[in-house]
Amino acid sequence: MTSKIATRPVDLLLVEDQPSDAELTLRALRALDLGTRLHRIKDGAEALDFVFGRAPYTDRSVEDAPGLILLDLKLPKVNGHEVLRALKSDDRTQQIPVIVLSSSGERSDVERCYALGANSYVVKPVDFDAFTQTVQRIGTYWLDLSEGAGPCPA
Repeated sequence: MTSKIATRPVDLLLVEDQPSDAELTLRALRALDLGTRLHRIKDGAEALDFVFGRAPYTDRSVEDAPGLILLDLKLPKVNGHEVLRALKSDDRTQQIPVIVLSSSGERSDVERCYALGANSYVVKPVDFDAFTQTVQRIGTYWLDLSEGAGPCPA
């Protein structure tokens, strides 16, 4: 049962450079069948292009920003901290929920992400089943249960 009033499916953006982590994450989210459009980007620079509608994503607009972003920290080109800084410092994107999903449990990474405006910080479990359950809990909460997730009704 979905509690959201939505005029269109919610986009979820996964920013993850590791193919195995990306596949596990997408598989876990698809299993929830929340009517979400899933997008996977492999580096931080492309993530910013996607969100802000820059080439090669000029068919998108910043107004069509994802309803949720799952962000890895250790990314090529532009790291996750810089992506987070860019998103949270722009009035058009600062309200997008950003969940850092990282293998780093370093206290300094956690504190820095929260200081930059992350909505949550989750350390990726190493165990396959725990990883799947964690991602599904994130998806269920942020896309189905949390007020404010997804596009606002007109």
